[in-house]
Amino acid sequence: MGAMTGTNYWDAESYHRVADPQFEWGKRLLTRLQLRGDETIIDAGCGSGRLTRLLLERLPRGRVIAVDVSPQMVESARAYLEPEFDGHVEVLCRDLLALNLHQVAEVVFSTATFHWIADQAGLYRNIAQALRPGGRLLAQMGGKGNLNRLLARAEALETEPLYRQSFEGWARPNVYPDKAQTRRRLEAAGFDQIELQHFPEPTTFQDAAAFAEFITTVVLRLDLQRIGDVGLRQRFIQRLVEAASKDDPPYTLDYWRLNLSGVRN
Repeated sequence: MGAMTGTNYWDAESYHRVADPQFEWGKRLLTRLQLRGDETIIDAGCGSGRLTRLLLERLPRGRVIAVDVSPQMVESARAYLEPEFDGHVEVLCRDLLALNLHQVAEVVFSTATFHWIADQAGLYRNIAQALRPGGRLLAQMGGKGNLNRLLARAEALETEPLYRQSFEGWARPNVYPDKAQTRRRLEAAGFDQIELQHFPEPTTFQDAAAFAEFITTVVLRLDLQRIGDVGLRQRFIQRLVEAASKDDPPYTLDYWRLNLSGVRN
């Protein structure tokens, strides 16, 4: 598998093509962001840059610092954004736990990223440090109950003899907190005027192929990295697709989202 391993590896080309659910959720969240047009915004976990582009279109006199930990995503975002927004966008390959930005932004915006970071307290401390006093955080992440059905099925497969050895000692890194946990962490990091919304977002795919490509690229990429045999990886996904075909409606992911906002005091 070579370079296609590691927690920071993403298939950026596939993600850009298939991550329509995340893009649509992000667009809805973006409608809540009131801007003058001259702000500096950090896009925390910019991915391939689809939502970053929408931010930049609203900042004719401002700029975006787009940050992602994946070299593949950063390369994709630069190619997608820099030709049109040269001088208004800077794309950094950086871990949000090592952001090292001090009071540079009026807004931190993020979608579909924070649940990949186990150290939630450290994450919010770094976000607060990057904001100017009075700066705003607006984000969406996976919340409590997110993908319970799919992940339970995957984890059951991982205990079977064919896969057990590949997953010995491995723990899924994702964090799906509830509102109370998130409020405590935001308050400890120095945020007030906190607002939280936790809600279901069931997402149905048109057919088995679309469902398979999405869970391969987005949800289970780290699981699949642990399975060295290509045939076993394909069988792993096939088993999950077969199970999803019997759901009502079929090929539906049981997403739960957590919207969070706050002001740095």
